[in-house]
Amino acid sequence: MTVEKVTFTNSRGQSIELSNRRPFLLQSVEGKADVGVDIQTQKAPYQDGASYVDSLLQVRAIALNVSILADSQDGLIEQRQLLASVFNPKLGLGTLTYTKGTVNREIKAIAENVPVFGVGKENNGMRFQRTIINLLCPSPFWEDIATENYKLEDFVGNFRFKFHFPVRFATRGDSRLLMNKGDVPTPIVVEFRGAAVNPKITNVSTGEFIRVNRTIPPGYKLVLDTSFGNKRVEIVAPDGVVENAFHYIDLDSTFFSLDVGETKFGFITEGGNPEVYVEYKHKYLSV
Repeated sequence: MTVEKVTFTNSRGQSIELSNRRPFLLQSVEGKADVGVDIQTQKAPYQDGASYVDSLLQVRAIALNVSILADSQDGLIEQRQLLASVFNPKLGLGTLTYTKGTVNREIKAIAENVPVFGVGKENNGMRFQRTIINLLCPSPFWEDIATENYKLEDFVGNFRFKFHFPVRFATRGDSRLLMNKGDVPTPIVVEFRGAAVNPKITNVSTGEFIRVNRTIPPGYKLVLDTSFGNKRVEIVAPDGVVENAFHYIDLDSTFFSLDVGETKFGFITEGGNPEVYVEYKHKYLSV
């Protein structure tokens, strides 16, 4: 029999494991797959029905049904207090990790309330306590724990044009196929480490790009993050000082994500010799 296990780590770094072992026996996990959907439509005058626009997932609600088994009444009180401390709603978002067989995924979650300790003889005894822990996940997507991380190889291209004096331009870049094995598009984080002139990343499959009209000095780092609600364009100095570089991006830039399946991704610079890394996580609708 494959064991189902969840681990919750709060913002303080406190963790608790719920599985088939004492003192916290995991009875069931509700909400692993079922998430509500808002179907977006629009209607024109005199139109029968409506036109479909988009489908937007609601937040995910997860309920953990747990039985606490202790060796004594004092031990039961301690375990109840520990559970309430780890699942403290005042601590904000924590990380819920789910493991069963080869499936190992995580999701950000916050306790909707202090754990509910059941009352009555069937729920509470000298050394046992039935408990319900209600969690809310603002982003409904489960993610792989491991991050896909690729270093793009560098090529150099030199171009000469006939002017009244010798002119030489050098570009550096690379492109490769990236695979998104998840159920939905996923954002990317790209780092240019080292000197670069007007660096640009491109979704070759769609033509979307982000270009930063700025020279990145040696020893510095340019970070591009296309996450919804957390978009970033930052230049990080060797001493760790971060500069917001949003005002350097080309106005035609698009903070694109990787579509499900294969995406041809590339970068190019007009100078410098940066190391370029791209990372992302697969996102899933269920576990």
